[in-house]
Amino acid sequence: MSRRARPLRIGTRGSALALAQTESVIQALRARFPDLPVERVVVRTSGDLGRRDVRGAFVKELQRALLAGEIDLAVHSLKDLPTDPVPGLQIAAVLERADPREALVTRSGWTWDTLPPGARVGTGSPRRTAQLRALRPDLTYLPLVGNVDTRLRRLEEGGYEAIVVAMAGLLRLNRMGEGVQPFSISEVLPAPGQGAIAVEIREGDRAVASWVAPLHHPPTGWAVLAERAFLRSLGGGCRLPIAAYAEVQGDRLTLEGLVIAPLGFPLGRAFRDRIEGPATAAEALGQALGERLRAQGAIRWLEAEG
Repeated sequence: MSRRARPLRIGTRGSALALAQTESVIQALRARFPDLPVERVVVRTSGDLGRRDVRGAFVKELQRALLAGEIDLAVHSLKDLPTDPVPGLQIAAVLERADPREALVTRSGWTWDTLPPGARVGTGSPRRTAQLRALRPDLTYLPLVGNVDTRLRRLEEGGYEAIVVAMAGLLRLNRMGEGVQPFSISEVLPAPGQGAIAVEIREGDRAVASWVAPLHHPPTGWAVLAERAFLRSLGGGCRLPIAAYAEVQGDRLTLEGLVIAPLGFPLGRAFRDRIEGPATAAEALGQALGERLRAQGAIRWLEAEG
């Protein structure tokens, strides 16, 4: 592969987690192409400015910069990336997934089982809140927004007895400590794409695609393709209580999906199912599972609640 004349411009958000994820992409590129010049370009996004009222608030400005030719590729947390394709752009690689589980972070030495009734638990998504409330309806669930560092700081300041965040974020920021307790996948199903990093490029940019292609991890790619197809089939976004997780073993893929009422299982409003098939049929499997839950009434319930 010939040497690139100018640096490969890699677009990223400016948060600590986004920068850590971008550094992992840079290191992966350098491991394969030691002579490849790269330049990190920080793009300020509406999500960083506190606008959470639109889907994909963390990615829109990155995509705009990519389409405008200001950067050559963009690094995203895949779970933030809307499932609707953007004309002119494509996901060129999905890196090997980090731990997809949710993590409880507490102070005062508490665990999930020992948190006292009424303890304040901060969480930033209806999906997490609904599943947690189904496990422990005796706790008080409060909204929590901001990046991982901000959420941890609010815990330390005493606003909450515990918070729930993605394990992947803690790992990438080296913020694992004694107060961290992961939930199992069966306890709290993650968001579609959680723990995965996506590299987005301009459609048809063969030069950039050739540099990025070796970063792709096929098992992760199949898994998140199924999860996102499931989400898309239900018309869901990050603010709806929809969860999904797929695993690939050999050439087989297993996908589990969930639509749950904001108040959790005590209301009896939960739709959960799983499907298995060839990994190469990942997108079709995700679509089929979504249609199965739709047939069970999940969408009618979402529309009624919305």
